[in-house]
Amino acid sequence: MTEVVAPSPPPSPPVARAASGLSRRLDGVLLTLIAGAVLLWFLPVGMGRYGTYVLTLWLVTSIAVMGLNLTLGIAGLKSLAQAAFMGIGAYTTAILGTKFGVDWYSCFLLSGLLSFAVGLLLGFPALRVKAHYLAFVTLAFATLVWLVFRNEQWLTGGTFGIANIARPTLFGIRTDGALAFHRFVVVVTLVLALALWWLIRSPWGRAFLALRENPIRAASLGVDIRAYTLLAFAIGSAYGGFAGALYSPLVEFIDPSPFALSASFMLLLMVVAGGSGYQLGPFVGALVAVALPEWLRFTGGLYLIVFGVVVLLLLIACPQGILGLAERGWNALRARLGAGAAEPSR
Repeated sequence: MTEVVAPSPPPSPPVARAASGLSRRLDGVLLTLIAGAVLLWFLPVGMGRYGTYVLTLWLVTSIAVMGLNLTLGIAGLKSLAQAAFMGIGAYTTAILGTKFGVDWYSCFLLSGLLSFAVGLLLGFPALRVKAHYLAFVTLAFATLVWLVFRNEQWLTGGTFGIANIARPTLFGIRTDGALAFHRFVVVVTLVLALALWWLIRSPWGRAFLALRENPIRAASLGVDIRAYTLLAFAIGSAYGGFAGALYSPLVEFIDPSPFALSASFMLLLMVVAGGSGYQLGPFVGALVAVALPEWLRFTGGLYLIVFGVVVLLLLIACPQGILGLAERGWNALRARLGAGAAEPSR
Protein backbone atom coordinates (compact mmCIF):
# COMPACT_ATOMS: atom_id res chain seq x y z
CA MET A 1 0.00 0.00 0.00
CA THR A 2 1.47 3.26 -1.07
CA GLU A 3 1.89 5.80 1.69
CA VAL A 4 0.34 9.15 0.94
CA VAL A 5 2.57 12.04 1.91
CA ALA A 6 0.91 15.40 2.44
CA PRO A 7 2.58 18.20 0.49
CA SER A 8 4.62 20.57 2.58
CA PRO A 9 3.13 24.05 2.93
CA PRO A 10 4.70 26.78 0.83
CA PRO A 11 7.15 29.06 2.58
CA SER A 12 5.51 32.04 4.23
CA PRO A 13 5.84 35.23 2.21
CA PRO A 14 7.88 38.16 3.56
CA VAL A 15 4.72 40.09 4.46
CA ALA A 16 3.37 37.19 6.53
CA ARG A 17 6.72 36.77 8.27
CA ALA A 18 6.87 40.49 8.99
CA ALA A 19 3.34 40.47 10.41
CA SER A 20 4.11 37.38 12.49
CA GLY A 21 7.28 38.96 13.87
CA LEU A 22 5.36 42.13 14.58
CA SER A 23 2.64 40.26 16.49
CA ARG A 24 5.24 38.60 18.72
CA ARG A 25 6.49 42.02 19.79
CA LEU A 26 3.08 43.53 20.43
CA ASP A 27 2.73 42.57 24.09
CA GLY A 28 6.20 43.91 24.83
CA VAL A 29 5.33 47.17 23.08
CA LEU A 30 2.09 47.49 25.06
CA LEU A 31 3.80 46.87 28.39
CA THR A 32 6.57 49.32 27.49
CA LEU A 33 4.05 52.04 26.61
CA ILE A 34 2.17 51.64 29.89
CA ALA A 35 5.31 51.38 32.02
CA GLY A 36 6.82 54.39 30.24
CA ALA A 37 3.71 56.47 30.90
CA VAL A 38 3.83 55.61 34.61
CA LEU A 39 7.52 56.51 34.76
CA LEU A 40 7.02 59.80 32.92
CA TRP A 41 4.15 60.74 35.22
CA PHE A 42 6.56 60.94 38.18
CA LEU A 43 9.90 61.63 36.45
CA PRO A 44 9.70 65.48 36.24
CA VAL A 45 9.18 65.89 40.00
CA GLY A 46 12.05 68.08 41.19
CA MET A 47 13.46 68.58 37.66
CA GLY A 48 12.52 72.24 37.39
CA ARG A 49 10.44 74.08 34.82
CA TYR A 50 12.89 73.85 31.90
CA GLY A 51 13.62 70.15 32.36
CA THR A 52 9.89 69.43 32.47
CA TYR A 53 9.44 71.52 29.31
CA VAL A 54 12.05 69.47 27.46
CA LEU A 55 10.37 66.20 28.50
CA THR A 56 6.99 67.50 27.36
CA LEU A 57 8.41 68.73 24.06
CA TRP A 58 9.88 65.25 23.52
CA LEU A 59 6.44 63.66 23.97
CA VAL A 60 4.73 66.17 21.67
CA THR A 61 7.40 65.62 19.01
CA SER A 62 7.02 61.84 19.41
CA ILE A 63 3.34 62.11 18.46
CA ALA A 64 4.25 63.82 15.17
CA VAL A 65 6.96 61.21 14.52
CA MET A 66 4.43 58.42 15.23
CA GLY A 67 2.32 59.67 12.35
CA LEU A 68 5.28 59.90 10.00
CA ASN A 69 6.42 56.44 11.08
CA LEU A 70 3.02 55.07 10.06
CA THR A 71 3.21 56.75 6.66
CA LEU A 72 6.87 56.02 5.97
CA GLY A 73 7.91 53.12 8.20
CA ILE A 74 4.75 51.00 8.08
CA ALA A 75 3.18 51.89 4.72
CA GLY A 76 6.43 52.79 2.93
CA LEU A 77 5.25 56.15 1.52
CA LYS A 78 7.77 58.99 1.34
CA SER A 79 6.63 62.24 2.95
CA LEU A 80 8.41 65.51 3.76
CA ALA A 81 5.34 67.39 4.94
CA GLN A 82 4.87 66.28 8.56
CA ALA A 83 6.01 69.63 10.01
CA ALA A 84 3.42 71.33 7.79
CA PHE A 85 0.64 69.21 9.30
CA MET A 86 2.00 69.95 12.75
CA GLY A 87 1.77 73.63 11.84
CA ILE A 88 -1.81 73.20 10.59
CA GLY A 89 -2.76 71.72 13.97
CA ALA A 90 -0.89 74.39 15.92
CA TYR A 91 -2.39 77.31 14.00
CA THR A 92 -5.89 75.79 14.05
CA THR A 93 -5.73 75.51 17.84
CA ALA A 94 -4.20 78.97 18.26
CA ILE A 95 -6.60 80.79 15.93
CA LEU A 96 -9.78 79.11 17.19
CA GLY A 97 -8.73 79.42 20.83
CA THR A 98 -7.52 83.03 20.86
CA LYS A 99 -9.84 84.64 18.29
CA PHE A 100 -13.05 82.65 18.71
CA GLY A 101 -12.82 81.31 22.25
CA VAL A 102 -13.17 77.64 21.25
CA ASP A 103 -12.19 75.22 24.01
CA TRP A 104 -8.99 73.23 23.59
CA TYR A 105 -10.65 69.82 23.23
CA SER A 106 -12.72 70.99 20.28
CA CYS A 107 -9.60 72.59 18.80
CA PHE A 108 -7.73 69.31 19.27
CA LEU A 109 -10.38 67.31 17.41
CA LEU A 110 -10.72 69.92 14.66
CA SER A 111 -6.92 70.04 14.23
CA GLY A 112 -6.83 66.27 13.72
CA LEU A 113 -9.82 66.29 11.37
CA LEU A 114 -8.45 69.16 9.27
CA SER A 115 -5.04 67.52 9.02
CA PHE A 116 -6.73 64.21 8.15
CA ALA A 117 -8.72 65.85 5.34
CA VAL A 118 -5.70 67.71 3.94
CA GLY A 119 -3.58 64.54 4.20
CA LEU A 120 -6.29 62.65 2.34
CA LEU A 121 -6.06 65.15 -0.51
CA LEU A 122 -2.27 65.04 -0.45
CA GLY A 123 -2.46 61.27 -0.71
CA PHE A 124 -3.94 61.40 -4.21
CA PRO A 125 -0.57 62.22 -5.86
CA ALA A 126 0.77 59.11 -4.11
CA LEU A 127 -1.56 57.06 -6.31
CA ARG A 128 0.31 58.26 -9.41
CA VAL A 129 3.90 58.95 -8.33
CA LYS A 130 6.24 56.88 -6.18
CA ALA A 131 9.51 57.06 -4.24
CA HIS A 132 11.44 60.32 -4.53
CA TYR A 133 8.84 61.85 -6.90
CA LEU A 134 6.29 61.56 -4.11
CA ALA A 135 8.78 63.18 -1.72
CA PHE A 136 9.05 66.15 -4.12
CA VAL A 137 5.26 66.56 -4.11
CA THR A 138 5.12 66.64 -0.31
CA LEU A 139 8.14 68.96 -0.30
CA ALA A 140 6.27 71.47 -2.47
CA PHE A 141 3.21 71.18 -0.23
CA ALA A 142 5.27 71.83 2.92
CA THR A 143 6.82 74.92 1.32
CA LEU A 144 3.40 76.22 0.29
CA VAL A 145 1.96 75.78 3.79
CA TRP A 146 4.92 77.55 5.38
CA LEU A 147 4.52 80.49 2.99
CA VAL A 148 0.86 80.77 3.99
CA PHE A 149 1.83 80.80 7.67
CA ARG A 150 4.41 83.49 7.01
CA ASN A 151 2.62 85.81 4.59
CA GLU A 152 -1.08 85.68 5.51
CA GLN A 153 -0.72 88.01 8.46
CA TRP A 154 -4.48 88.69 8.70
CA LEU A 155 -5.00 85.05 9.68
CA THR A 156 -1.77 83.72 11.19
CA GLY A 157 -0.12 86.89 12.46
CA GLY A 158 2.74 86.36 10.01
CA THR A 159 6.19 86.67 11.55
CA PHE A 160 4.64 88.32 14.64
CA GLY A 161 2.89 85.06 15.45
CA ILE A 162 0.02 84.38 17.86
CA ALA A 163 0.48 84.80 21.61
CA ASN A 164 -1.50 84.08 24.80
CA ILE A 165 -2.52 80.55 23.81
CA ALA A 166 -4.39 79.08 26.77
CA ARG A 167 -3.71 75.62 28.17
CA PRO A 168 -6.59 73.16 28.64
CA THR A 169 -8.53 72.39 31.79
CA LEU A 170 -9.22 68.77 32.77
CA PHE A 171 -12.19 68.11 35.10
CA GLY A 172 -11.88 71.61 36.47
CA ILE A 173 -8.12 71.24 37.07
CA ARG A 174 -6.01 73.85 35.28
CA THR A 175 -2.83 72.75 33.52
CA ASP A 176 -1.08 76.12 33.51
CA GLY A 177 1.86 74.75 35.50
CA ALA A 178 4.69 72.89 33.78
CA LEU A 179 4.18 69.65 35.76
CA ALA A 180 0.38 69.65 35.37
CA PHE A 181 0.58 70.19 31.60
CA HIS A 182 3.31 67.54 31.30
CA ARG A 183 1.09 64.96 32.97
CA PHE A 184 -1.77 65.98 30.70
CA VAL A 185 0.47 65.41 27.66
CA VAL A 186 1.55 62.02 29.07
CA VAL A 187 -2.10 60.89 29.12
CA VAL A 188 -2.82 62.17 25.60
CA THR A 189 0.37 60.58 24.25
CA LEU A 190 -0.49 57.24 25.83
CA VAL A 191 -4.00 57.29 24.33
CA LEU A 192 -2.67 58.10 20.85
CA ALA A 193 0.10 55.50 21.12
CA LEU A 194 -2.38 52.81 22.19
CA ALA A 195 -4.66 53.73 19.29
CA LEU A 196 -1.74 53.31 16.90
CA TRP A 197 -0.77 50.04 18.62
CA TRP A 198 -4.27 48.72 17.96
CA LEU A 199 -4.24 49.99 14.38
CA ILE A 200 -0.95 48.25 13.56
CA ARG A 201 -2.12 44.89 14.90
CA SER A 202 -5.48 45.18 13.08
CA PRO A 203 -6.15 44.05 9.49
CA TRP A 204 -5.48 47.66 8.48
CA GLY A 205 -1.97 47.40 9.86
CA ARG A 206 -1.32 44.18 7.95
CA ALA A 207 -2.59 45.86 4.79
CA PHE A 208 -0.18 48.77 5.38
CA LEU A 209 2.68 46.29 5.75
CA ALA A 210 1.64 44.57 2.52
CA LEU A 211 1.55 47.96 0.80
CA ARG A 212 5.12 48.62 1.92
CA GLU A 213 6.54 45.20 1.04
CA ASN A 214 5.00 44.56 -2.38
CA PRO A 215 2.07 46.68 -3.65
CA ILE A 216 1.48 44.53 -6.73
CA ARG A 217 1.31 41.32 -4.73
CA ALA A 218 -0.89 43.03 -2.12
CA ALA A 219 -3.32 44.09 -4.86
CA SER A 220 -3.42 40.53 -6.19
CA LEU A 221 -4.42 39.37 -2.68
CA GLY A 222 -7.35 41.76 -2.58
CA VAL A 223 -5.84 44.74 -0.75
CA ASP A 224 -7.34 48.01 -1.98
CA ILE A 225 -4.09 49.85 -2.72
CA ARG A 226 -5.86 53.13 -3.47
CA ALA A 227 -7.79 53.21 -0.19
CA TYR A 228 -4.88 52.18 2.03
CA THR A 229 -2.49 54.62 0.41
CA LEU A 230 -4.89 57.47 1.14
CA LEU A 231 -5.50 56.21 4.68
CA ALA A 232 -1.80 55.98 5.42
CA PHE A 233 -1.32 59.62 4.46
CA ALA A 234 -4.47 60.80 6.21
CA ILE A 235 -3.90 59.04 9.55
CA GLY A 236 -0.23 59.99 9.65
CA SER A 237 -1.17 63.60 8.89
CA ALA A 238 -3.81 63.58 11.65
CA TYR A 239 -1.14 62.64 14.18
CA GLY A 240 0.86 65.63 13.00
CA GLY A 241 -2.21 67.81 13.61
CA PHE A 242 -2.67 66.34 17.09
CA ALA A 243 0.97 67.10 17.90
CA GLY A 244 0.53 70.70 16.72
CA ALA A 245 -2.58 71.07 18.90
CA LEU A 246 -0.43 70.16 21.91
CA TYR A 247 2.58 72.19 20.79
CA SER A 248 0.80 75.55 20.68
CA PRO A 249 -0.35 75.53 24.37
CA LEU A 250 3.02 74.09 25.38
CA VAL A 251 4.96 77.10 24.07
CA GLU A 252 1.96 79.48 24.40
CA PHE A 253 3.19 81.38 21.33
CA ILE A 254 3.65 80.24 17.75
CA ASP A 255 5.20 81.70 14.62
CA PRO A 256 6.09 80.05 11.29
CA SER A 257 9.71 79.14 12.13
CA PRO A 258 9.07 75.80 13.95
CA PHE A 259 7.18 74.51 10.89
CA ALA A 260 9.74 75.32 8.20
CA LEU A 261 11.02 72.72 5.76
CA SER A 262 14.03 71.96 7.96
CA ALA A 263 11.63 70.75 10.67
CA SER A 264 10.17 68.16 8.26
CA PHE A 265 13.67 66.88 7.52
CA MET A 266 14.33 66.67 11.26
CA LEU A 267 11.16 64.63 11.81
CA LEU A 268 12.23 62.31 9.00
CA LEU A 269 15.60 61.96 10.69
CA MET A 270 13.87 60.95 13.92
CA VAL A 271 11.98 58.16 12.15
CA VAL A 272 15.19 56.79 10.62
CA ALA A 273 17.32 57.21 13.75
CA GLY A 274 14.80 55.54 16.04
CA GLY A 275 14.06 52.67 13.69
CA SER A 276 11.69 52.95 10.76
CA GLY A 277 8.70 50.65 11.21
CA TYR A 278 9.17 50.06 14.95
CA GLN A 279 6.34 51.44 17.06
CA LEU A 280 8.71 52.52 19.83
CA GLY A 281 11.09 54.01 17.26
CA PRO A 282 9.46 57.49 17.30
CA PHE A 283 10.12 57.84 21.02
CA VAL A 284 13.76 56.84 20.62
CA GLY A 285 14.30 59.05 17.55
CA ALA A 286 12.60 62.05 19.15
CA LEU A 287 14.69 61.55 22.28
CA VAL A 288 17.86 61.73 20.17
CA ALA A 289 16.74 64.89 18.39
CA VAL A 290 15.20 66.74 21.35
CA ALA A 291 17.22 65.67 24.39
CA LEU A 292 20.66 65.07 22.86
CA PRO A 293 21.24 68.74 21.92
CA GLU A 294 20.36 69.69 25.50
CA TRP A 295 22.86 67.17 26.88
CA LEU A 296 25.52 68.64 24.58
CA ARG A 297 25.10 72.20 25.86
CA PHE A 298 28.33 71.83 27.84
CA THR A 299 30.22 72.12 24.53
CA GLY A 300 29.12 75.75 24.27
CA GLY A 301 28.56 77.11 20.77
CA LEU A 302 29.76 73.85 19.21
CA TYR A 303 26.82 71.77 20.44
CA LEU A 304 24.99 71.77 17.09
CA ILE A 305 28.13 70.67 15.25
CA VAL A 306 28.72 67.91 17.80
CA PHE A 307 25.07 66.89 17.51
CA GLY A 308 25.32 66.65 13.72
CA VAL A 309 28.48 64.53 13.92
CA VAL A 310 26.94 62.20 16.52
CA VAL A 311 23.79 61.68 14.45
CA LEU A 312 25.84 61.12 11.27
CA LEU A 313 27.98 58.48 12.98
CA LEU A 314 24.85 56.89 14.44
CA LEU A 315 23.22 56.51 11.02
CA ILE A 316 26.42 55.13 9.50
CA ALA A 317 26.81 52.59 12.30
CA CYS A 318 23.14 51.49 12.29
CA PRO A 319 21.23 52.54 9.14
CA GLN A 320 18.25 50.48 10.33
CA GLY A 321 17.96 52.70 13.41
CA ILE A 322 18.73 52.25 17.07
CA LEU A 323 15.93 49.74 17.65
CA GLY A 324 16.93 47.84 14.52
CA LEU A 325 20.47 47.57 15.84
CA ALA A 326 19.18 46.51 19.26
CA GLU A 327 16.98 43.81 17.71
CA ARG A 328 19.84 42.53 15.59
CA GLY A 329 22.08 42.33 18.66
CA TRP A 330 19.36 40.57 20.66
CA ASN A 331 18.80 38.00 17.89
CA ALA A 332 22.54 37.36 17.67
CA LEU A 333 22.70 36.86 21.45
CA ARG A 334 19.75 34.44 21.39
CA ALA A 335 21.34 32.48 18.55
CA ARG A 336 24.61 32.24 20.45
CA LEU A 337 22.88 31.15 23.66
CA GLY A 338 20.84 28.61 21.69
CA ALA A 339 23.97 27.21 20.09
CA GLY A 340 25.65 27.02 23.49
CA ALA A 341 22.72 25.13 25.01
CA ALA A 342 22.65 22.65 22.13
CA GLU A 343 26.41 21.94 22.34
CA PRO A 344 26.36 19.41 25.28
CA SER A 345 23.73 17.24 23.60
CA ARG A 346 26.06 16.26 20.77
